[in-house]
Amino acid sequence: MTASPKPATNLAVNADRLWASIEETARIGATAKGGLRRLALSAEDAEVRAWFKTACEAAGCTVAIDSLGNMFARRPGRNAALPPIAIGSHLDTQPTGGRFDGVIGVLAGLEVLRLLQEAGIETEAPIEVINWTNEEGARFAPAMLASGTFAGVFSAEYAYSRTDRDGVRFDTALDSIGARGEGLGHALSAHFELHIEQGPILEAEARTIGVVTGVQSIRWYEATLIGSDGHAGATPMRLRRDALLGTARVIEAVHRLARAHAPDAVGTVGLLENRPNSRNVVPGEVFFTIDLRHPDDAVLAEMDASLRDALAEIATADGLELSLEQTWESPAVHFDAACIARVRQAAAAFGYPSRDLVSGAGHDSAYIARVAPTTMVFVPCAGGLSHNEAESATREDVAAGANVLLHAVLATDAALTG
Repeated sequence: MTASPKPATNLAVNADRLWASIEETARIGATAKGGLRRLALSAEDAEVRAWFKTACEAAGCTVAIDSLGNMFARRPGRNAALPPIAIGSHLDTQPTGGRFDGVIGVLAGLEVLRLLQEAGIETEAPIEVINWTNEEGARFAPAMLASGTFAGVFSAEYAYSRTDRDGVRFDTALDSIGARGEGLGHALSAHFELHIEQGPILEAEARTIGVVTGVQSIRWYEATLIGSDGHAGATPMRLRRDALLGTARVIEAVHRLARAHAPDAVGTVGLLENRPNSRNVVPGEVFFTIDLRHPDDAVLAEMDASLRDALAEIATADGLELSLEQTWESPAVHFDAACIARVRQAAAAFGYPSRDLVSGAGHDSAYIARVAPTTMVFVPCAGGLSHNEAESATREDVAAGANVLLHAVLATDAALTG
C-alpha cells in the first residue's frame, strides 16, 4: 500500500458508484412519492443496517455495534494506537423523509472506504464510518439520541427509557431488530459529516460547498392544554373551554415570537394531538410540541422566557390548564478551526465555489464536537427542501461533497503523522 497522499484532485470518488448506492438504499423504506420512511429501529432500518454492514465488510472493514446500536465500520491504519478519523451521519429518516438527509453522509463515507481500498492507500490512523442511531428524533425524542449518549450528554439508562408514541421503549426496539451490541464510547481523532444544507443559501448563491462553522442553539418543548369536552351544538361559545382554540393562539404566538427575533430565529409547532378528536365535540385536551432555534444561546434564552409568558397568558385568558416541559436543549456549537480549514482547502483544491455557513438544523456532529475535533460539509438541495419526500440533490454536488470529505480526512491523517 502507498502512504496517504496530500490532497490532490487526481484522487476523486467514483461518482457513479456513490449515486448507485444512494439509489439502491432508497428502495429500502421507499414511499409512493419518491421519499423514504425509515424510522429508527424499524424493520426498514434493520434492512438498511444489514445492507450497510455487508457493503462495508466487502470494502475490507470490520463492523462493530455498540450498546445503543451505533454502527462503526473501521478500516485499519498503520498505527492502531491512533484513534480513528470518523466520517459519521445517519440512515434513519423522518416519517415522510427524503433520500439524501443523513444518508449521503454515511454512503459518502462508504465510498471513501471503497476508494482507499481499491487505490491501495494506507492511512496512518484507522478510518471509521459511523451510522448513528435515531438522529432524526422522529420516533424517539430527543434527536441525536445515540450520538449524544456516545458523547456523554445522556446516560444509557435515559436513552433506553425513551418511548415512541405507541409506548415502545428504545431498548425494546433495539432488541426487536437485534441492533444492540456491546460497549459505548471510544476516542476519535476527528469527526467529519457530509450533509445536504437543508436550506436555500448554497443553491441561491450557486455555491457547491458549504463550510460549516457551527450549529445553532435548539430547544424542544412538549405542552398540553386542558379545557373541557363539550357538545358542539349545546355548549354556548361564551361557556366553552376549547383547548384547540388555545393551541391555535399558541401557534400564532410562536410564529410572532420567531418573527420578533428575525432574521435568525425560527419557531415551529410540528406535532399536535387533538382529543377527543370528534367532529361534534369541543376539544377538551391538546398535546403539542414546540421547536425554537437561534444561533445565539442568549437570544434563545430570551425567546424561552417570552414563550413561557405567552403560554401562561393564553391559558389564563381561555380558562385552560397548562403543562409545559422543555424536553431537550442543544446549545450553540462552534466547530474545530483546523477541521474547518481542511474543508476550505479541499474545496479550493477542486475549484468548488464555497462559503461559510452555520447549520440551522441539528446534527450528530453537534454532540460529537464535545469529544472530538469536528466539522461538517454541506452541499445544495433543490429549493432548500428537506424533511420532505421531494428532497433532491444532484449527482455532481453529492460527488463534490464526497471529494471534499475525502481530502479533509486525508489532510487530517497527514497532520497526525506530523
